[in-house]
Amino acid sequence: MRKRNLFYILAALVMILAIIAFPVFAEDAASEEYQSSLYATFWSIIPPIIAIALALITKEVYSSLFIGIVFGALLYANFNPLNSYTAIFSEGFISSLADSWNVGILIFLVVLGTIVCLMNKAGGSAAYGKWASEKIRTREGAMLATFGLGVLIFVDDYFNCLTVGNVMRPITDKHRISRAKLSYIVDATAAPICMIAPISSWAAAVTGVVEGYDGLELFIRAIPYNLYSLLTIAMIIIITRMKFDYGPMKIHEDNAILHGDLYTTPDRPYEGQDGDVVVGKGKVKDLVIPVIILIVFCILGMIYTGGILEGANIIDAFANCDASLGLSLGSSLALIIIIAYLLLRKVLTFKECMECLPEGFKAMVPAILILTFAWTLSGITNLLGAREFVSSIFEGSAAGLISLVPAIVFAIAVGMSFSTGTSWGTFGILLPIVVAIGLEPELLIISVSACLAGAVCGDHCSPISDTTIMSSTGAMCNHINHVTTQLPYALTVAGVSFIGYIFAGFIRSAWIILPLSLVILFGVLYLIKYISSSRVAVSGKT
Repeated sequence: MRKRNLFYILAALVMILAIIAFPVFAEDAASEEYQSSLYATFWSIIPPIIAIALALITKEVYSSLFIGIVFGALLYANFNPLNSYTAIFSEGFISSLADSWNVGILIFLVVLGTIVCLMNKAGGSAAYGKWASEKIRTREGAMLATFGLGVLIFVDDYFNCLTVGNVMRPITDKHRISRAKLSYIVDATAAPICMIAPISSWAAAVTGVVEGYDGLELFIRAIPYNLYSLLTIAMIIIITRMKFDYGPMKIHEDNAILHGDLYTTPDRPYEGQDGDVVVGKGKVKDLVIPVIILIVFCILGMIYTGGILEGANIIDAFANCDASLGLSLGSSLALIIIIAYLLLRKVLTFKECMECLPEGFKAMVPAILILTFAWTLSGITNLLGAREFVSSIFEGSAAGLISLVPAIVFAIAVGMSFSTGTSWGTFGILLPIVVAIGLEPELLIISVSACLAGAVCGDHCSPISDTTIMSSTGAMCNHINHVTTQLPYALTVAGVSFIGYIFAGFIRSAWIILPLSLVILFGVLYLIKYISSSRVAVSGKT
């Protein structure tokens, strides 16, 4: 009841804010040449901030995102009510759902949901769970196995998030690992591992926005300086081996261990969809082979869109690929082959295979809804000129602080990616600016890496990020639970990375900066564990 009242109060404050701003920024609605008077101003980043704040405070994501969209539409339409209402749909929902990239991702989601349903109904998931239970006997082993699978699927973060969560969920459930912790491991592996893999959709995106340089060479040379990605991967291993958690994650993990409750909070959007794994005719190979088929055909789909049949080599094909189209083509063809395989194996009938189509779609409905709202909010934010506003701040602040450029780039990339929910859009805007500054070669590499690391960090923290949404979907975790439990961990690594980039601007040697950053991270985590243990000891005595 208290959260509901708080939600109403915050929503009312948003409307009051709109009313206060109206006389300052409103302009004649009859104007034919239309552009918001708030374009590329501080107000352009207010809608996502409102949505994120409401989501984190109220734990209710759909209405929070919608309020952010409504306020963004008001700003975009210069507070004209009729134009604002029209913009919500014409420039918002319809525009986001008409985007070919977005539609491709939605197709991939539905196909993947269907494939997961097929593997479960065939009994492959049950067989794999039984096999894994004999091989993976500890919580630590289950978490490290989840991390290891995430490392192996380095081609694309979307594919990584959904596949790893769905495959490993039965094993982590058995070892009483909370859904929040599973979501964190999936999310903390997906984008970071793609950002340090030369053959991935992320590497392709980066090479496509850097002009005047060999984009792939620049990407590879920046990997040792990509502190956030490397330290995030290190953190998963450290906290797993040290066997401790902190912040909201500790509450979820303690509840899972002591009470067997994997969700903790009352809101359980996926409960019932993953309860009893079907024990069918299938064997372990009926999960492993479909996953391999999916991986192979997704890779083939991506390099096909990159021109592999037109003579491009595999590196260029990845660099020029359309990840959304490639994943749609590859996963759809994989689905057909997987159905044929299961029919030949006689573990499913044709009718049972067809029943998985609507079931797979229904399983992905929460993710589709959140993605649609997030894309719409991001689109309206872009129409307000948020990227231009952030870019102007960067250009004005970095010029006279050459040695601090990496730290400044990192901080601005974090803020921009967090508020817009897109890492690709962030480095797509900032990388050309960084390259144009005219830095010396080593400092340029560090600054490029800082931009990529900051984009991943902000994307990792943001509730409206695609990968954050897909990680909670793959793990079947309440989305806001995933965000709130992951945030302290992400901010810990972000703080250490920021310090690392301050040193990097002066020292400019990966051989020194990376080990130093790892030592600082380990020291911070050890200190947090010591303080947490001390508090538990004191509370136990009292």
